[in-house]
Amino acid sequence: MEDEAASGDGQEPAGQSFRIGFLVHDVSRVRRTLFDLKMKPYGITRSQWWVLAQLSRYLSRNGEEGMLQTELAKRLDVGKVAVGGLIDRLEASGFVERRPDAKDRRAKRVVVTDKGRDVLATMAEVGHELNGMIFEGVPVERMRIAEEVLAQMKDNILRSFEVESEGGVRGGGSEPLD
Repeated sequence: MEDEAASGDGQEPAGQSFRIGFLVHDVSRVRRTLFDLKMKPYGITRSQWWVLAQLSRYLSRNGEEGMLQTELAKRLDVGKVAVGGLIDRLEASGFVERRPDAKDRRAKRVVVTDKGRDVLATMAEVGHELNGMIFEGVPVERMRIAEEVLAQMKDNILRSFEVESEGGVRGGGSEPLD
């Protein structure tokens, strides 16, 4: 396959610089939509599964279970009030619970419950099923290359956040909540 990004004069072909951005966005968008459809029978919305996914990936530095609501809001790149409403709904459904923080009695840690862990396991199964369908016919070597390219793109973007950090730009790769 010919390297389309490098033309004879070292410039990108017209429109090429935007095409990959649109493709990455569209693939992510339609995958999330399909995931939403698969998770709907379990009574969990996109915003809720995003919160659960973040909680499942987090282990505090001191080994405490769960995250403070303020930490979760920062990680999700949303306000404390918005994440509070999501936590309220997740708690009412039995997926999470708020527990007192060991260091600050005023603060509450958000902890995934057994029911939440069950839905996380379902989310992993659904994700695996979708990936099998999405990657059907894509050779493993091309997947490896795509992962390397996307990782480099992400690193470049995160590095630009560091450069812009004095200007108030926040980076973290979070997804907007609806």
